[in-house]
Amino acid sequence: MSEPARSASANDRRIVVLVLPSNPTWAPPGRSPEAWRLALAEDTYEVLAALDRVEVAVAVLNGTEASLQEATTLTWPGTPVYTAPTLHQALTQAATLTPAEAGVSTSGTGRVAAVVAVAYDAPDLPGLLIGKLFRALSTADIAVCPAEDGSQVALGVNLPIANWLTDSLELSLDLTLGELDQAKPRRHAVAVGPGWHRLRSPADLASLDPGLEGWDATRSILRHA
Repeated sequence: MSEPARSASANDRRIVVLVLPSNPTWAPPGRSPEAWRLALAEDTYEVLAALDRVEVAVAVLNGTEASLQEATTLTWPGTPVYTAPTLHQALTQAATLTPAEAGVSTSGTGRVAAVVAVAYDAPDLPGLLIGKLFRALSTADIAVCPAEDGSQVALGVNLPIANWLTDSLELSLDLTLGELDQAKPRRHAVAVGPGWHRLRSPADLASLDPGLEGWDATRSILRHA
């Protein structure tokens, strides 16, 4: 049986981690895959950096020195950028960041109580959806924002991570709701927030709303072949 989510303290810190791959996976026709990867990451980072009462970090999965440097150029000074081999490691490494390493702490001065990992390919993500995940973690072990393709736009956990999440699952943004539902030890262990979309193929471009403010770097790449 899993233990209930831990009660929060006013001094608890909350960290949101932008997660991106070391290498590009695709790009729209006629666009540079590397430029596309960085544009998506830049816009998604800007969404996270605008959030109140959270600290922001960037994790590059299996990052090289070059990819870490590229990620650093997208962020505000003081934003931690680090490499991790898996999403699980990216989440747990975030817990070791001190307030000084994460810049000026706006989320508290105590322990890191919760971490939300966000996929890099959601440049028009409403920041409100991330706030909903942090609130859901007051009672759940894990909270997710599902993507239209069955993956997760964002995934948040309390720290330390509940044993059942690592005993029977491999934490990943490709984790499905079905896998979580099958593994959960109690009814409210998993919180599912409002969904959004990720840009993982040319067909996903239709989900972008040109009238929505933001995603400037992504918009610029699409306008200029």
